[in-house]
Amino acid sequence: MVDAGEILLSCGLLTPEQAEIVRNEQESSADFIPKAVQLSFVEEDEALKALATAVGLDYIDLNHTEIDTTLIKTIPQRLIYRQSLLPVRRENGSIVVATSDPFDLYPLDEVASATGLSVVPVLAGRTEIAKLIKANLGVGGETVEGMLARKEEEEAGGVELLQDLDDEGGELAEIEQEASVIRLVNEILLEAIESRASDVHIESQSNNTVVIRYRIDGMLHSQPVPPEINYFQAAIISRLKIMSRLNIAEKRLPQDGRMKLKVRGREIDVRVSVIPMIHGESIVMRILDKGSLTLDLQKLGMDRDVYSQFQKIIRQPHGIILVTGPTGSGKTTTLYSSLLEIRDEATKIITTEDPVEYQLDGINQIQVHAKIGLTFSASLRSILRHDPDVVLVGEIRDLETAENAIQASLTGHLVFSTLHTNDAAGAFARMVDMGVEPFLIASTVEGVMAQRLVRRLCPECKEPHEVHRVDLPDDFPWDDLQEQDEKRLFHPVGCRKCRGVGYTGRMGIYELLTSTEDLRQMVHDNVSTWEIKQAAIKQGMSTLRQYGWRKALSGQTSVEEILRVTKSDNLRGN
Repeated sequence: MVDAGEILLSCGLLTPEQAEIVRNEQESSADFIPKAVQLSFVEEDEALKALATAVGLDYIDLNHTEIDTTLIKTIPQRLIYRQSLLPVRRENGSIVVATSDPFDLYPLDEVASATGLSVVPVLAGRTEIAKLIKANLGVGGETVEGMLARKEEEEAGGVELLQDLDDEGGELAEIEQEASVIRLVNEILLEAIESRASDVHIESQSNNTVVIRYRIDGMLHSQPVPPEINYFQAAIISRLKIMSRLNIAEKRLPQDGRMKLKVRGREIDVRVSVIPMIHGESIVMRILDKGSLTLDLQKLGMDRDVYSQFQKIIRQPHGIILVTGPTGSGKTTTLYSSLLEIRDEATKIITTEDPVEYQLDGINQIQVHAKIGLTFSASLRSILRHDPDVVLVGEIRDLETAENAIQASLTGHLVFSTLHTNDAAGAFARMVDMGVEPFLIASTVEGVMAQRLVRRLCPECKEPHEVHRVDLPDDFPWDDLQEQDEKRLFHPVGCRKCRGVGYTGRMGIYELLTSTEDLRQMVHDNVSTWEIKQAAIKQGMSTLRQYGWRKALSGQTSVEEILRVTKSDNLRGN
């Protein structure tokens, strides 16, 4: 019988040496093409097209094929999961089914028997089939099905076991159940990491149901899961507690933990928060994937003019540089990127953070522990005795920390930190509210960077559309749009690559206020935030809104995204 290896050899897609390597590493005949693709010997679509031609089947690209999702429920799930079969559409009284293994015909016969329709097989990529199965039947579906089958076997016939199994039998049964739960939890985490999720929410709802949501690019998306997963809610939560070294018996108090994973060769930290709600415990996991982190100011979305100004500020010999914005606006990433820009062997950099999100080579990092007295202010006092050149304070939260940061800058250190304010000008009023003297703020703060994160339009599916002046906000730069060769903006559409959202990835929008002599005098005189902002705009500062409009005009994001994260500059006191 001809196999995939011989077909690829005859087509010249593999050399005999490469085919021999693949055969030695494959686990089954169905694994030949996936293994050859993994070894970078051949592209999957080329291999499948050659295979389809050789066996007389059509090859389809599922990324550009309309799928009739209602057909998935007509086929036994065990076939879909175990044989990687995906029904595509009905066609002239037949059902078209995508497979990645044309040599295994028995599962196709089972599909014909289950549906009562003749089956027309077509070839498609195994990865794309798996993505669509997860999207329609939910993550962990195969594992849940197996766990449910064992549960049904135990309950079959109404037989109740009145005595415990012996120790050996009980341990074996427990190990088997644990292995299934471990696999299910791993699938939930793996799907989140592959989806670029920053957070995983596992929420207990009424009627003993569980909802899983992933935060992708700042927005929450419900994750399809099989309804049977509700039976294993307690097991999932217990498993995550064990992985995070938390007390599985404590279900009345909030708990915080941390776990470290290794996924495809890269280490990933996960911060875990468990809170008891009225319907049961809910878990939120923050995924910290250093491998996917971009610590480059220009690649974060910073335009050349803002980047040039910011470069000058972060290379000052002393002073305070503040980055402001709400939680999740990318402040830590900007600070880390700034430190890496100025890092060298002649510069001693020490940070104090809560928590330390990513470990950086060549930089000394301290984890704050408030319960034992190691606060931002306490650690900052100790840092100054450690002969640093540059200090990063995770956040200025109180007067003591602010005064220590100012003292550090006055004694010749460059200090980076964050504040929670809506815009750059608001940072000065925030520090005054803490109790810091205005003259100290005016003499030490060199610059304030306010920022937000907006989603990038998916390059695969974004579409241009004509806009009318009346449909845009009053402060939109209409004249700038008219000056462009193509007077159009882009809007999201949605495709399989972006999970139907229309956006993929995020970038920063920035508002950089540089302290000039005039602005320092205004801060010294404790004038209002609105007046400081207007003066900074006159001196050339682009606001968050103006910066965002530039990104929309260049087709990188949409008008809706800018409206979602920024306020109009026409509103006094913004």
